[in-house]
Amino acid sequence: MKDLAPHDRPREKLERLGAAGLGDNELLAVVLGSGSRHTDALALANRLVDHAGGLHGLTRASVHDLCQVRGVGSARAAQVLAAVELGRRTLLRGTLERPRLVFPSQAAAYLLPQFGAGPVEQFGILMLDTKKRVIRIKIVAVGSIDATIVHPREVFREAAAASAAAIVLFHNHPSGDPTPSNDDLLLTTRMIQAGDIMGIDVIDHIILADQRYFSLVEAGRMEPPVE
Repeated sequence: MKDLAPHDRPREKLERLGAAGLGDNELLAVVLGSGSRHTDALALANRLVDHAGGLHGLTRASVHDLCQVRGVGSARAAQVLAAVELGRRTLLRGTLERPRLVFPSQAAAYLLPQFGAGPVEQFGILMLDTKKRVIRIKIVAVGSIDATIVHPREVFREAAAASAAAIVLFHNHPSGDPTPSNDDLLLTTRMIQAGDIMGIDVIDHIILADQRYFSLVEAGRMEPPVE
């Protein structure tokens, strides 16, 4: 960045204009801190953004993925992914607030920032009390690029331990398409049946994909429990 005027360098620009005044590549350059032997931080940031297919692609990248970019080692890759995760967590609600999630759109909005994007499939449950307030979220299985195996006993062990009255099943589709598969529908049926035995309502199954979602209840593929 020696070719840039001092006031146009990302760090100095941030001090002068605030973080909102920087472009995506400039923010990433600040996170990187410095370049490599042959490349400055801004050029390295541009390489990373191009490699990921845009800034949003960083939400689905792994350390190994980022290390494919010349000049990026495991330490720098970890810095970038930590910054991405911090940004994602700022979109979540404060820990002191227990939001009430009555509609599928509310549950999806609560889940998407943290679980919408990911390189592998994760299956989890959103646990709710009798008033549909969030108790906690638990990932119960992590799969490969396109599948994960979930057993009802793992799901309802967690729900019972949290004294949950109801749960929302959720998982992400790394493909970016939230349309449920036949396996997703069969799994939902199994979970509803297990929930009936356990006395814990399965009130929806939401499939997440980047910034989109598919709710089985909204789509009429699943009947919500009678209040």
